[in-house]
Amino acid sequence: MKKSKVRMRKANLNVKLTMLIVGFFFVLIILKLSYVVLSSKVDGIDLTEFANNRNTVKETLYASRGVIYDHDGKPLAKNANSYKIIAMLSPSRTTDERYPQHVIDKEGTAEAMCNILAETEEGKKQCQSDLIGYFSQDLYQAELGVWGRVSEDKKMEIQNLDLPGITFETLAKKRQYINSSWASYILGYARSNDEGEIVGEMGIESYFDKELKGKNGYTEYQQDAYGYRMPTSEVYEEEAVSGSDVYLTINTDVQNILENAVANFSKDTSLSWVTFTVMNAKTGEILGSASNPNFNPNTLENLNNYLNPLVGYQYEPGSTMKIFSWLASLENGIYDGSELYQSGTAVLSDGSTKIKDFNAVGWGKISYDLGFAYSSNVAATNLALKLGTAKLTDFYNKMGFGSKTKITLPGEEEGLINFQYESELANASFGQGVLVTPVQMLQAMTIFANDGVMVRPHIVSKIVDANGNVTKTEREEIGRVVSSESISKMKQLMYDVVYNGFSYNKLYAPSNVKIGGKTGTAQIASPNGGYLTGAYDYIRSFIGFFPYDDPEYVFYFATEKYVGDSNNIATTVASSIKDIANMVEATEEENDVDESKIVTIEQLVSSNVTEVQEKLKKLGLNPIVLGNGKYVVSEYPKEKTRVIVGSKVFLKTNGTEFKMVDMTGWSTNEAIRFCDIVGLSYTLNGYGTVKSFSIPKDTMITKDMNLEITLEP
Repeated sequence: MKKSKVRMRKANLNVKLTMLIVGFFFVLIILKLSYVVLSSKVDGIDLTEFANNRNTVKETLYASRGVIYDHDGKPLAKNANSYKIIAMLSPSRTTDERYPQHVIDKEGTAEAMCNILAETEEGKKQCQSDLIGYFSQDLYQAELGVWGRVSEDKKMEIQNLDLPGITFETLAKKRQYINSSWASYILGYARSNDEGEIVGEMGIESYFDKELKGKNGYTEYQQDAYGYRMPTSEVYEEEAVSGSDVYLTINTDVQNILENAVANFSKDTSLSWVTFTVMNAKTGEILGSASNPNFNPNTLENLNNYLNPLVGYQYEPGSTMKIFSWLASLENGIYDGSELYQSGTAVLSDGSTKIKDFNAVGWGKISYDLGFAYSSNVAATNLALKLGTAKLTDFYNKMGFGSKTKITLPGEEEGLINFQYESELANASFGQGVLVTPVQMLQAMTIFANDGVMVRPHIVSKIVDANGNVTKTEREEIGRVVSSESISKMKQLMYDVVYNGFSYNKLYAPSNVKIGGKTGTAQIASPNGGYLTGAYDYIRSFIGFFPYDDPEYVFYFATEKYVGDSNNIATTVASSIKDIANMVEATEEENDVDESKIVTIEQLVSSNVTEVQEKLKKLGLNPIVLGNGKYVVSEYPKEKTRVIVGSKVFLKTNGTEFKMVDMTGWSTNEAIRFCDIVGLSYTLNGYGTVKSFSIPKDTMITKDMNLEITLEP
């Protein structure tokens, strides 16, 4: 009996002990849970933060890349991205009624957007009906069906409306180069990387990549288990800042002339390369720079060389360098233009090294002035030997050779000015054994437009950021490097090269403006030492300025391994400079134009279209009427412009409906002018005159169209 009671007491004690232990652990659990609830931490981990991070979505808002324009504001490179429109519908997005973040005015928003999204009145009505339906859904956000896919241009138009609740998502990122291979080595190209950003990889696109790409933003929000935005969560957003727009100094009309010139020069022949550049020497602005081969930045077709010829090609310039070795003699007081010397051959002090004129025999005893006109290597050698290595080296360096010009283009080379021995000194005086770039030659030539002061070349006129702040590139003087007296003398010598030198040099003379210039023919260095010896293994060039009396523009043409008549270089240069002189109104005289075939355009604005057409036809001109209006609102060419009989005159009317015209046989300039006037995007393929075009004649032109123009020589 006593044993049973003892067992019962022990059992009761065990039960109590167990309950006490369980209770103790239960209290610990309660305390732990209370701690977690109150502190949101376990083992140092913030559970709230942990949960939020698992459900937090952060999306990048990509900045819109800036546009590259020509000097007059015509787009050369722009975004051709496609976007999806998202309408934010939940009122929970708006935390401050002063700054609504969701669609409030459904009808007003639909009407404003449909004015952009639809072209016809019927289409606008359908668009508004559809959008109001989308806006009326009980959703956090909504897509807009067929109306919700837009181009870069339409996206910008809608963004400018500043409509609450309308946002965009990028579907595809792409860069469009309006004129295809036009100025391709200047513009370069940009393309999307693995992170979805467009990155500049050549040319202006590369050099100004940071400015063009802007600053990305982001949006951050909570999502539920299904991946949708939680309506009660707060949305954090930092807006993207659009990239800056870059305006070049390129003049589209000048560039067109140069593009056509190098294309025609290159057709039906063989050459390694050709480059042709024109510069306003008073301001330092590069007005145009064309080269062949070139490439299509839209497709990267024919991109076999990543060097920009303007800044990346360095080579021996040949006799164009005599301009500067003669100037060195003038500046150092050793030049007497009337002094006679024996042309043909010069023997150096070692008794064995001989320098010969290009015809090997020379022209007997002639003056140094005539020696320049005849491009005498012997004359250059004699002057260099009098100067000495140190003085000629110093002068070349002073002219900027051997140093980068610091133009804002990637890949600029600095050339090479390094000669010591007598034979090297002689060669350097006529442009062998030294390396230069085209942009260095152009920079050095600015002295003729600025009375001996050298001006730094530039290719960007201004940069405009997203807030409208403008950074302009100002004219930059490097300093006076040559005296006025030397400039005056050198101008006369360069005039004589063209007009009083060899008869074939007269081919370089445009008929409407006087120029000064100098030819150049340089051997090409062999990778195995010495020089190549083939019949066409030369770099041929011509450099000059115009107008002669008061130079404002300089130009440089160079080609390597050109297989063809060298006179083609002269006629290409002369015809191009003639066209450019007309365009920039730098003409001095017209020697070969029949005045009976010249018509001066009068003021046509505000006149009746029918009457203007009849008047122009009687004058032998070809009026092109654009628009369905009754009155002329603008004309091209402009009032007081002199044109040749048979020229086209574009008449824009006060009508708003534009139809496609038959462009067959039009020049490149005429086709571009038409597109600019009617606001039609275009893409050029090839060069020369218009062979075909993608929009059929009489088709009504709308602003979302792009005209593919195929050209042929």
